[in-house]
Amino acid sequence: MPRVLVDLLSYSGTKGGMEVYARELYRKLGELAPGWEFIGYLSREGYGLDRSWFPGATIDSGISGENRFAWAYGELFSVARQARRLRADLVHSPATLGPRRTAMPTVVTIHDMLYWSHPEFMSTPLYTEPVKWMERQVARNAAHIITDSPGSESEIHKYLTVDPSRVHVVPLAGGHPQGVDRSLANSEGPLIIAMGNRRPHKNWSALPKAIALLPPERRPRIVITGGRGEDPLAPLVEELGLERWVELRGWVSDEEVAHLYSTATALAIPSLAEGFSLPTLEAMSAGVPVLLSDIDVHRYVGGDAARFFPTQDPAALAEAIDEIVGDTALQARMTAAGHAQERLFTWDRTARETLAVFERALALH
Repeated sequence: MPRVLVDLLSYSGTKGGMEVYARELYRKLGELAPGWEFIGYLSREGYGLDRSWFPGATIDSGISGENRFAWAYGELFSVARQARRLRADLVHSPATLGPRRTAMPTVVTIHDMLYWSHPEFMSTPLYTEPVKWMERQVARNAAHIITDSPGSESEIHKYLTVDPSRVHVVPLAGGHPQGVDRSLANSEGPLIIAMGNRRPHKNWSALPKAIALLPPERRPRIVITGGRGEDPLAPLVEELGLERWVELRGWVSDEEVAHLYSTATALAIPSLAEGFSLPTLEAMSAGVPVLLSDIDVHRYVGGDAARFFPTQDPAALAEAIDEIVGDTALQARMTAAGHAQERLFTWDRTARETLAVFERALALH
């Protein structure tokens, strides 16, 4: 029975999509590989959260996943020591960083290469070079690397010069929001929703700029969730005089998310760069049409079901919003196409393809 140490030092309840990935992947792996032993090595914060999703024993590392220096040290050295102590057959690091050197094979999931391809978008530039150094170390140590999309695979080859046979594209999947009632779509008037943190590459400022270009009588309401503390978008909304149309919310409850998905006309994502796009698949699953910036990963995830607009072009985004708001037949077609598209991406597929990579890594030793 293979014993796998799962490096969950980054898991602290604040990392968004990477934590969704860890939870959904290991829920499925527990079902698909009942003969495997999975041991979760968690941050202090993660150990204090619900761990019912993890299919095995869990260990409190005592290391903070919120303290960048403690976390970095733990990734580089503590994970390897714990794996050796437990006599693990394999280590999996599902959040991009991982141990510098291990006696047993390691598989790392590198979700994106944004520190390399778009350092100008990093909100903490002082960490850029240290993170790049750590990514080089973990890539050298890894027997195999998993990544989310062909675009990220290409960038891993470009920046880390990894043997192509060691890199595997295993796409993620979306969530299935509960309590959504699409019979309520547009019931509160035209509504464009957007969800995500305020990191620069998300490019949320494009939404207020786009709405400002539309005549007031044709402007939909915009709700942007996911901010923490003082919202950096607030000064722009005030400057453009859009307080009546743009609502900035922080982190919202599952009930609020369900209400937004129920009443929304469409979801808009103006990102300049992404490793994947979980919100796209979640919205499609909920039956919400999706407007996406025209970047490679959005084409990969959204397929023919989404509407695309050029990045850095608020006028094109305004046109796409105006079109979807004014055409209920288009909304219906995009909803149907979205359901078909999101069914191509399942957590069952993610888990099966991940397990195949684990087996390849174990076969090397």
